[in-house]
Amino acid sequence: MVEIIREPITSSDAWVGPDIQGDDRWLHQLSDAEVEEIDAALQVAKAAGSQIPFSADAFPIPTFKARLDELMDRVSNGLGVILIRGIPRDRYTDEECGLIYWGLGVHIGSPVSQNGRGHLLGHVTDEGKTLADPNARGYQTKNRLDFHCDQLPVDVLGLFCLRGAKSGGTSYLVSAPAVHNVMLAERPDLLDVLYQPFHVDWRGDHPDGAQPWYDVPMLTAHDGRIAARVTNRSFMESVSRYSDDLALTDAQKEALDVFQEISNRKELRLMMDFQPGDMQFVNNHTILHARQAYEDYDDPARKRHLLRVWIGLPEGKRRPLSPVLDERYRLVATGGIPKQAAAA
Repeated sequence: MVEIIREPITSSDAWVGPDIQGDDRWLHQLSDAEVEEIDAALQVAKAAGSQIPFSADAFPIPTFKARLDELMDRVSNGLGVILIRGIPRDRYTDEECGLIYWGLGVHIGSPVSQNGRGHLLGHVTDEGKTLADPNARGYQTKNRLDFHCDQLPVDVLGLFCLRGAKSGGTSYLVSAPAVHNVMLAERPDLLDVLYQPFHVDWRGDHPDGAQPWYDVPMLTAHDGRIAARVTNRSFMESVSRYSDDLALTDAQKEALDVFQEISNRKELRLMMDFQPGDMQFVNNHTILHARQAYEDYDDPARKRHLLRVWIGLPEGKRRPLSPVLDERYRLVATGGIPKQAAAA
């Protein structure tokens, strides 16, 4: 039987944006000592000729590791989001920033492949694509992105800001439990729809030999805690290219429309404007993210560019998931989206 939560959620991750907009629980400003320890770890990695992917012992942070663990506990068991600020971006090249972000990421858990190209450290930048392309994913465009979770049920989603946009690109976050509470009060009938499977397009990133779409509920629950899988709407619209039978039903369209309308209410969402060097980590089960459309600089060297990691947490630190979602988590446990032969 499908577990559906029928009571208001009161856990700490059921926040509303305005109540925490000025809250330092989601913001950690690096101290001078922490910056210097991260810098020293970078120098160790560079001196050893370490290349991504390298292991945590190649990036030693003996003191900051305890603080990083505490910050990630806030992501897993608290608000579900942390922004780490204070990396002196001007001190480092893009490549050095990548080494820093990877080095911190492997102390958190296991970064996994994010696409059929096998990227472990992803690049969120405009590749000249649009969401009208059924094989494009949102991070390859400069389009506005609705509230969504990233495609695999990884435990932690991370972004590192190398450069911001000329204008736009503001990051928005919303608590899935908080949206769930509003839907429970206003449209409980549509919650039932979201707890049932939807057909979702892989958008070209399906494993070799697998069907190019998959089925997953937008919401699941386990032991009284929800996990959201609300994917970008374009993934559920383009799936009909394989069969008209896979198209969204009217009830599913309405449920997604209402979920987005609630998520975009100013009284729910949290807003962040990235500064170069900012590192954002969110719980990919409980926090949905969105983005304004943005305008880039003409100079390619100044284009908006974020680094991205998908991280699976070690056993004992990751939250239990419903059986239907745990089945899909096997992709995370085995390294993420498999690299396609065509990308070899």
